[in-house]
Amino acid sequence: MAVPNYRLSPRETTEDNAFRHPEHAKDVLRFLEFVITWGGPYGNSVYNSGRLCLMGHSCGAHILSSIFLEATQGEDPLCPSAKLLESTKAIIMSEGIYDIDLLLSSFPTYRTWFIEAAFGRRSTYGEVSVTKMNPRVEYSHLRWLIVHSKGDTLVDEAQSKAMYQHLLRSVPHITKNFEELIEEHNDILKGVEFVKLVGQYMIDNIPPCT
Repeated sequence: MAVPNYRLSPRETTEDNAFRHPEHAKDVLRFLEFVITWGGPYGNSVYNSGRLCLMGHSCGAHILSSIFLEATQGEDPLCPSAKLLESTKAIIMSEGIYDIDLLLSSFPTYRTWFIEAAFGRRSTYGEVSVTKMNPRVEYSHLRWLIVHSKGDTLVDEAQSKAMYQHLLRSVPHITKNFEELIEEHNDILKGVEFVKLVGQYMIDNIPPCT
């Protein structure tokens, strides 16, 4: 297991310290490109770099989606290598932020709390919402799991439903689980039920090495 980090947007943003999307995702993309070439500590890899299962929680779900989906408006600032796309077998996303305009309709105070700091001031955030982005069709092997807890009060289920419906129309392997978890937004990561759910999904859906 490898847990990356990325630089954060400052809460009090100025023109001098602004750090905005897609820079956070670029940090994660650089890490992923490194992981598939790294030999591991002392040259002894403890993972199979050709069989990556990636997990993103909350903002991390938006970041992974931004990398593995293709922008349909403007330039595509995140271009994963063919090797990374081929090496990634599954993307697991929990309590994700996907459609930012929809999020603001449910939580309008989020605009000044963190959306403007991370994405800038916009009249609409459709261009940076991953529900408006398409799969990279040549990599149809990729499997997606979307998880959402019934107990999450910070990000509503409408986010995960919108992402599921978006992917359902365009990817062959998409699974959801919106029923089993009841913990709060971050608390799902502290319990065993989420671990069991993800572990069973990987057993059932990731083909064994051949």
